[in-house]
Amino acid sequence: MTPYISIVIPVYNEEKTLPIMFGRLIPVMDAYGKPYEVIFVNDGSKDGSQKVLAELFNKRPDVIRVVQFMRNYGQHPAIMAGFEHVRGEVVVTLDCDLQNPPEDIPKLLKLIEEGHDVVGGIRADRQDLAWRKAASRFSNIVRKYITNINMTDHGCMLRAYRRHIVDQIVECGDASPFITALSQSLAANPTEIEVGHEERAAGESNYNLYKLIRYNFDLMTGFSLVPLQLFTIIGMALSAASLLLVVYMILRRIFVGPEAEGVFTLFAIMFFLISVTMTGLGIVGEYVGRIYMEVRKRPRYMVKQVLEKDSSPFAKASGDKGFGR
Repeated sequence: MTPYISIVIPVYNEEKTLPIMFGRLIPVMDAYGKPYEVIFVNDGSKDGSQKVLAELFNKRPDVIRVVQFMRNYGQHPAIMAGFEHVRGEVVVTLDCDLQNPPEDIPKLLKLIEEGHDVVGGIRADRQDLAWRKAASRFSNIVRKYITNINMTDHGCMLRAYRRHIVDQIVECGDASPFITALSQSLAANPTEIEVGHEERAAGESNYNLYKLIRYNFDLMTGFSLVPLQLFTIIGMALSAASLLLVVYMILRRIFVGPEAEGVFTLFAIMFFLISVTMTGLGIVGEYVGRIYMEVRKRPRYMVKQVLEKDSSPFAKASGDKGFGR
């Protein structure tokens, strides 16, 4: 039976969380009453996640499918791999850490069936550390004004999509797709709803400060030229101020005479201008790097194996190798 709902779950070192996820998700979807599939994408886990996934597959081969990566590629490539394997008309993404409860999935599906093509989750009463919540608030504010994409919480992965949105995301072929923002820009009738947020069921978060910074760089450079334009404006303003300073120093030398007292002030100004220049080079480098990633046309990921129910009655599972387009 062709599934109506496809649930995509990226997995990285979630050996302890997976059985809990299975025990909570499957009863919710069975009770929903419509055919579904759950696609776990193992993003090169280094613990026993793949073994646990194989066990879960053997328990429910009618609904569980497992995509195994050759190595670790990151959360968004894992979700993209899931998108390329979905068969349902409605696609739900969900993190494996159980911070977003699977019990909230029917709330999103209800809004999809009311006519919305993208439903985003808003994490209520977040259970993250204070610095992560502060970073998310700052990131959401910057994203709103730089990209003009209206989302309350772009970091929430509990989201639902109509199939045509998912197909368009796949067809975009971005080397570093920022899925939540991209789906919002493609949607004709998006909406949002509050969802629960709990502490991790087990283990620790795989997102450190560096990954969060990289995550937001992808967002800013992937959807807007504002950083480049803003730097150009700042550069022009500083150039004008520097010209005025030079004129002032020349006139001062003519009418007052040479002096050495202001040399440290000049050094401070010079260091400031150099730091601004280096920042600008970094911004330009981000855009050039994105172009470089795109023109190489290398696969976003490599699939080692896919576990899924085979049409043949003699085969329990089938495996294949493939490349992310």
